[in-house]
Amino acid sequence: MFPPRLQNEQVDFLCDALVAVGAREEARRLLEDLCTLAEVESLSQRLVVARMLRAGATYQKIVKETGASSATVSRVKRCLEDGADGYQTILAMLEREGR
Repeated sequence: MFPPRLQNEQVDFLCDALVAVGAREEARRLLEDLCTLAEVESLSQRLVVARMLRAGATYQKIVKETGASSATVSRVKRCLEDGADGYQTILAMLEREGR
């Protein structure tokens, strides 16, 4: 899954921080401090692309509605199909919660 260079205490600490987030506003504040605005936009865009792909949207519709490049859509699709199941897991959880 994770390449060996990302299997370390620093990445573990980041994962622990993400798991500890208890509410949307806490997540928003963490992202604001942790990432640039462009990084937050990119991460949120990828998650929306993944949700739309799972729902069966076409590449054209996704590109038009999200502003994502076709390369980003392709990358997210590859992750949905052959990735670590991170998108699949979190999207299923969000769907169960009605989000």
